[in-house]
Amino acid sequence: MSKKNDDRKNIVIVGGGFAGSTIARTFLSKLDTSKYTLTLITSHPYFVHYIAGARLTVSDADDLENLVFVPYDKLFADGKGTHKVGTVTAIEEAGKGQSGFVVLQDGEKVPYDALALAPGTLWSGPLNFPSDDASAKASIREWRRRYADAKEVVLVGGGAVGIETAGEVREAYPDKHVTIIHGGDLLLNETYPDKFRKDIERRLKEKNIDVILGEFIDEIPEYGTKGLTTRSGKELPNTDLVVPTSGGRPNTAFIASLGSDVLTERGHVKVKPTLELLDHPGIFAAGDVINWKEQKQAAKTAAHAAVVVANITSYLTGKPLTKVYKGSFEMIAIPIGKTGGASYFGVLWGILLGGWITSAVKGKTLMVSQARKVLGY
Repeated sequence: MSKKNDDRKNIVIVGGGFAGSTIARTFLSKLDTSKYTLTLITSHPYFVHYIAGARLTVSDADDLENLVFVPYDKLFADGKGTHKVGTVTAIEEAGKGQSGFVVLQDGEKVPYDALALAPGTLWSGPLNFPSDDASAKASIREWRRRYADAKEVVLVGGGAVGIETAGEVREAYPDKHVTIIHGGDLLLNETYPDKFRKDIERRLKEKNIDVILGEFIDEIPEYGTKGLTTRSGKELPNTDLVVPTSGGRPNTAFIASLGSDVLTERGHVKVKPTLELLDHPGIFAAGDVINWKEQKQAAKTAAHAAVVVANITSYLTGKPLTKVYKGSFEMIAIPIGKTGGASYFGVLWGILLGGWITSAVKGKTLMVSQARKVLGY
């Protein structure tokens, strides 16, 4: 068990994605090391830029495997904080508002006086990267081989991940048969206007990507299985690669150790507008895991981080928590390859933009440089 060896207060952040890294970077820019320590706990030894995941796992374009896994060393280059690699299994409170311990899989207990939870999303399929570097690189090579060998690819899930993956497969392999199967009547979800969702479908079909709506695949077949049948009985006999591309699930099982009432049925963390957990003073949450009516996107995490940092600072100094999260407008850029796609900005009357702006904003570079900048690269 780690123990406090001085009177400084311990700030612990669980999760090092966009939300956790931004919280850490913000604290480090102003941290008084005579009063506070900062510890970032991550399950991976590096930041994973999931936004580039589709292109990374489909082909070797742009040397992404050497860019999207970003070390945390420069984040803590000045020695102000500590990065610890480990999987958190539980949180033990000494009492309501009385600090506690974060419990790691190996049994170590890391003490905290204030806790920020930003553990992010668990993904299936190609985006389920193993935690060590060698295994992650091996997984990427295996998925690239599967795409290369396949003749007919089916992507199960018509959200942003499925659409972007379809675009990457089409760009890397112009002659492959590519199909998206989606359970809804339109692609994406009802957050976005029908006009935009239909426009995305049109753009996919222009790229010779098939779209099957209102159909479900109840179980992803094992790799090597030939043929696929939907829940309703529709047969795709020549399919030889089926890829799960639905949204991930919140990585919050360990947070349930605080009690049965901290998570929603879908596993999201119940928070106040201050982003503090209900009935758990000093514990805050940010990023994909919070139960807030908004799409889970990296672009929203800066606003979450600002609220969490301000309120942890107030909490540790005995002041009222006054910073509140008011939500963010919805926006999304969905590339279909490097030059295609469409974007939506939920301001004014709702602005729809096409391939040129989508390529400039995201499609060409997949925001790799912005992600690396968060980590000091």
